[in-house]
Amino acid sequence: QVQLVESGGGLVQAGGSLRLSCVASIRTFGAYGMAWFRQAPGKERDFVSAINRSGGSTDYLESVKGRFTISRDNAKNTVYLQMNSLKPEDTAVYYCAAGSPIRLGRRRDQSEYDYWGQGTQVTVSS
Repeated sequence: QVQLVESGGGLVQAGGSLRLSCVASIRTFGAYGMAWFRQAPGKERDFVSAINRSGGSTDYLESVKGRFTISRDNAKNTVYLQMNSLKPEDTAVYYCAAGSPIRLGRRRDQSEYDYWGQGTQVTVSS
């Protein structure tokens, strides 16, 4: 059974940093595109960032570009989200997701992802 387990969330002051990790129990992890989504209170779940199977291609929500960095280690079945210069509006539950295949131009689409983690809370205080 495939499981995605996120960690690294917490409470941080504005301007601070957090590093989220997501470990996937997928035998063929390198065959999966990975992504991070987030859901703020009272809002829908939104795309944050995605990375392709090799790690050579990434995508970011405009509001996090230059502050967040997605990466992956296929030897460790892990995807990361380094979050710097955090803002109160980044407060949300962050979810990692895995999908294979991800259709061209669709990596921001939640329906492309087959597996989801349980989420980790990120709270940024002002």
